[in-house]
Amino acid sequence: MKLANERFELLPLKDTDLELFMEVRTCPQMMEHVYDPFTYDEAKSSFEERTKPWSYESDKWLSFSIAEILNGEKLGDISLRIIDHEAKIAEVGFMIKASAQGKGVGSNALSLMKQYAFDTLMLDKLVAYCSVNNTGSMKLLEKQGFNRESFLKQNTLINNQYVDDYAYGLCRSDL
Repeated sequence: MKLANERFELLPLKDTDLELFMEVRTCPQMMEHVYDPFTYDEAKSSFEERTKPWSYESDKWLSFSIAEILNGEKLGDISLRIIDHEAKIAEVGFMIKASAQGKGVGSNALSLMKQYAFDTLMLDKLVAYCSVNNTGSMKLLEKQGFNRESFLKQNTLINNQYVDDYAYGLCRSDL
């Protein structure tokens, strides 16, 4: 399975994506607004979980690498996991390496993921969570039509401090 537009393609994570996955997940600056940076073993374990076969009935993440078509460079990853099968709701999350941020990578990847979620998986809603300090993710979600639905006080523990999050949602009926 491959999802693509004229600039970027999303491909299921594979062994060759491990290096970038590890680089991002163990980097304190990249993880500043997400959660504590992973240890090497935690990152490797998370990667292995995300590369296992996925099915619609699963509660596991369906993860894709994000690559630039022109040169094949891997720029990050984007994932989806169904959190309510009956209501057809999935959570989406993304990590774009620092050098690729602000260049349309996340926007294009999220657009492709939305299309896949609504048109192929026939989901009714996507949700996403981000720290109230993560202005880049907030702008990206809002640009892609997600609405801020709630404020979650002291919701995530990062570096031994609880931080507040926003919950975002996008319903099929909003498109």
